[in-house]
Amino acid sequence: MTLRLALAASTVLLLSPLPAMAQTTPASASAQPDQSQSEHAKLFALFDDADARELELNPLSRLFRGDEENAGRLGDLLTDSSFLASRTDIKLNLALLAQIDRAKLDATDQLAYDVFKYTQERALEGYSDEIRALTEVRPLNHFFGLHTFYPTFASGTGVAPFKTMANYEDNLTRHDDYVAFIGRAIAKFREGMKSGVVETKLTVGIMVTQLDTQLAQPIGESQYMGPTKTFPESFSAEDKARLTAAYEAKTKEIYAANTRLRDFLRDEYLPAARDSIGLSQMKGGDKLYARAIEESTTLPLDAETIHKLGLSEVTRIKSELEKLKKEVKFKGTLTQFFDYVRTDPKFQPKTREGLTQNFYDIGKQVDAKIGDYFSLIPKSPLEIRPYDPTTEKFEAGGSYQQGSPDGKRPGVFYFNAYDLPSRLTPGNVTLYLHEGSPGHHFQISLAQENEALPAFMRYGGTTAFVEGWALYAETLGNEMGFYKDPWNRYGTLQDEQLRAMRLVVDTGIHAKGWTRDQAIDFMMANSGMTRTEVVAEVDRYIAIPSQALAYKIGALKIQELRNRAQTKLGAKFDIKAFHEQVLNTGGLPLTVLEAKIDRWIAAQTGN
Repeated sequence: MTLRLALAASTVLLLSPLPAMAQTTPASASAQPDQSQSEHAKLFALFDDADARELELNPLSRLFRGDEENAGRLGDLLTDSSFLASRTDIKLNLALLAQIDRAKLDATDQLAYDVFKYTQERALEGYSDEIRALTEVRPLNHFFGLHTFYPTFASGTGVAPFKTMANYEDNLTRHDDYVAFIGRAIAKFREGMKSGVVETKLTVGIMVTQLDTQLAQPIGESQYMGPTKTFPESFSAEDKARLTAAYEAKTKEIYAANTRLRDFLRDEYLPAARDSIGLSQMKGGDKLYARAIEESTTLPLDAETIHKLGLSEVTRIKSELEKLKKEVKFKGTLTQFFDYVRTDPKFQPKTREGLTQNFYDIGKQVDAKIGDYFSLIPKSPLEIRPYDPTTEKFEAGGSYQQGSPDGKRPGVFYFNAYDLPSRLTPGNVTLYLHEGSPGHHFQISLAQENEALPAFMRYGGTTAFVEGWALYAETLGNEMGFYKDPWNRYGTLQDEQLRAMRLVVDTGIHAKGWTRDQAIDFMMANSGMTRTEVVAEVDRYIAIPSQALAYKIGALKIQELRNRAQTKLGAKFDIKAFHEQVLNTGGLPLTVLEAKIDRWIAAQTGN
């Protein structure tokens, strides 16, 4: 995923959730497996071939790995050729996999076989004509949108490199792809208007505001002109002048495309958008939500089961907050306690610089303790940065952008300094543990740095694992001693409550017909979140159904597996070894992870 996935408490940048990005050439045909090879050799030849074909179709994925081949393309997003080429590739992968005898593979290879089969089968389901008709006609919203990802990507401060003349020229041709994409997105929206499959008025209104904000920025100050402010010293004055003029001309084209998109959304699409917010209230949405639940959790769960689990967790965590209220000797109700933390200036950062320094300090404290819990440490460094002020209003409370597999480009923990009074400091430790170390930075970096893994395991990963690990990482703050401070503990309980409330609210909105106000009221009554945070969260759940379920479901499964290992291994249990087992094979589906940990336990107990 290359886009930020979430708002408020956390999100992560991984490989793209956008539709597959293909060139106009069809997927290449793969040779039949060499029957003289071992099953291991056949399997990994398939992995290599599948990865090479996928990278041909997805130039952005290649660039995120630090590979600049075909870097002048974003790809032919939202085209029939893109869709059909990707679907053909998936079918080819499954056909070739079926020719490999799983029984002849060792345990490690069987794990890779199972993950590949799982991901390819789920991907093929997503490429059905039925699902395409419900998804591709809604190509953008305020969370999953090239219109919000691309400005930072092209700014000179994102993933795209700006070190050579070729880098600068590649960016100009990528701008052409962006402009073409915007035109196709408008056409897809119009298809949805005809078929009756449309976005919500809420998400469309926010997209219009996002585009208004970008277009209000003078061209000379836009992020698209950023690379012209930091030319390499080796560039001649003539080249700098030429590129500056070219960048200004292309930026004007991008502004014109975004203006067309903004005007279309505001004047044509918004009146046709739906007033309802729940996916089950959209044509075909009930089936789409059921599939989304399985996709997000990688477990056979239904909305009602998740809703009840969420209510139970909300009650449990609320009781812990009651205990903490007594510990700090607060006189009043829990609601009054929440209001006190929300409004007391001592919990509000005073300046952007002070907030930045606070995260720097937390990072140093975590680094001093991390070796007690992990034997595997990423070689990629971690940087801490605030979001760009021009985009921060619509960004997450925090997010992570992966570094390069070779460790040369650092991972980045972004935090939000917009509306400083709403960025309550008790949550800072938890946010850092989730987005930085040992959360997303460890999980994503260790996977992509492990060259022994096939590429789809290095660079892929299920949301339930990726976000479940990050939420589990927050709980390590207890063992590290951070939550002895009652206010840090308040922050982590609030974040845990957020993830529990997500189970209730997401299913409430998309399966039980909850209104936006009903969802907001529930979250305000059961947590100490500010209204700014709550509204952003609820709007996120409306935009990306089921994704928010992955956090708590994933964390509960990892905690369950750790408890199982501790119980069965007793004195033999080694926390470093457990973490290595969880992290050393990438972001597995939870069913596959559970089977792996059970085999690890059995190997040590002799059972």
